[in-house]
Amino acid sequence: MKLVMLDALTLGDFDSKPFEQLGDFIKYKTTTQQQVIERCIDADIVLTNKVVLDSNILSQLKNLKLICVMATGTNNIDVAYAEANNIVVKNAVGYSTNAVAQHTLMLALSLLGRLNYYTRYVKNGEWVNSDIFCHLKHDLQDLNGKEWGIIGYGSIGKQVSKLASAFGANVSYYSTSGKNIKNDIPHKTLDDLLKTSNIISIHAPLNNATWNLIGAKQLEQLQSGAILLNLGRGGIVNEGDIAKILKKKDIFFGTDVLEKEPMIPNHPLLDSNISSKVLITPHVAWAYKDARQRLISIILDNIESFINKR
Repeated sequence: MKLVMLDALTLGDFDSKPFEQLGDFIKYKTTTQQQVIERCIDADIVLTNKVVLDSNILSQLKNLKLICVMATGTNNIDVAYAEANNIVVKNAVGYSTNAVAQHTLMLALSLLGRLNYYTRYVKNGEWVNSDIFCHLKHDLQDLNGKEWGIIGYGSIGKQVSKLASAFGANVSYYSTSGKNIKNDIPHKTLDDLLKTSNIISIHAPLNNATWNLIGAKQLEQLQSGAILLNLGRGGIVNEGDIAKILKKKDIFFGTDVLEKEPMIPNHPLLDSNISSKVLITPHVAWAYKDARQRLISIILDNIESFINKR
């Protein structure tokens, strides 16, 4: 079988040999939409992360038998067309749960401890000139006893709940589907969650129910000092609205995802006036070393199980 990996760069450095043992394997660091047909025209198996495979493209790939999504989300694939035309679609589930949950706590703790400000204070050489042994310009907050609200209570949300609870936080959640309302922690309406939580972390998928879920109206409900974290998908939080409210309200924002990635030039969240209240990482919460190794193992297992069943 011929295997084509379209965007290998999204996996970082990895050993290609296990893939080469499965067939005629070729990988491309990146692939534009215009290059997909040419590169995949005789492929039996296509591996993709962010490259879109819509019905127009799939209809021209006559040899295609398996699409291996190198991630959990399948929104870049026309799954309905694939199923109707006997093209199997396999994705990777659960590989990054621990990594994303850990990243969530890292952002929360960094903002509670005003890490942005205090490390900058030291690196700028200001501590050298201090009259006393410490510097206490901004309050640092304990996580113990805080109210932590989770939006989206799937596997990642549940792991965040465990970690936050271990620090002594009181955890509640909001189900974006409205169906997952019976769990081991209290379920709240979105409005109640926003009003009562000191920290809110988002771990929901992007869909019709979550698009722009957190906009100006919702942000106005956050209490002073609240921390909002988006570890779900870009587009759930309105980025223009959060940038505006950060200028006038004492709240903080941490995110690993944006509506458009990579980040657009002159993004409102790059405003220097709010830099001390914002933490942004470039969509890396999933990409911790152990998580990437699990991802590659799942991808290989998906291909092997497909080949062995044929």
